[in-house]
Amino acid sequence: MYTKPLDAKSVNDVTPMTATIKTVTVSDEANVVAMEVLAFSTDPMMRWMYPEPHQYLTYFPQFVRTFGGKAFEHNTADYIDGYIGAALWFPPGVEPDVEPLIALFQQSVADQNQADLFPILEQMGHYHPTQPHWYLSILGVEPIQQGKGYGSALMQHVLTQCDRTHMPAYLESSKPSNIPFYERHGFELLGTIQAGTSPPLFPMFRHPN
Repeated sequence: MYTKPLDAKSVNDVTPMTATIKTVTVSDEANVVAMEVLAFSTDPMMRWMYPEPHQYLTYFPQFVRTFGGKAFEHNTADYIDGYIGAALWFPPGVEPDVEPLIALFQQSVADQNQADLFPILEQMGHYHPTQPHWYLSILGVEPIQQGKGYGSALMQHVLTQCDRTHMPAYLESSKPSNIPFYERHGFELLGTIQAGTSPPLFPMFRHPN
């Protein structure tokens, strides 16, 4: 849904050969969530939803677990050793649970923003692929480690498997500046998702190579 990789200018500085990538286990989850909290602290969409610092620190960890939890459940959440960055992927056939996400938003997002947030969810459903695919729900790199290629390493870790099994991939980027990063990895921009006062999201689809 919301993805925040490193600066696209530095995507080749670190490769999957030099970044040790591991599968998130139950004992890793708290560290991964904490890293994502730091990674998304300036994300336009998340800070539109949670503009107050205490509000963000209270509810964004719940968002990560609610929206990305199935990646933990299916052992398709990856992190770089040292909790430098993490990518939460949903494998083919696994879809987000909308109801718990709506319940969280009703509890945690200000009423004036909820009126715009739910049309965004509808638009996301419009773009979401119906055929089997890998879905990147959340990608983050710890701020002091951004710009070193760790996001690229995390992407390639799964995209190599996508190409080997001839499976497409899908994501929504929450920053316009990240679109070139994803395009470098073969994703194509499908359109723009936006409602009312919200910042835009950018749905992107990748055909296997």
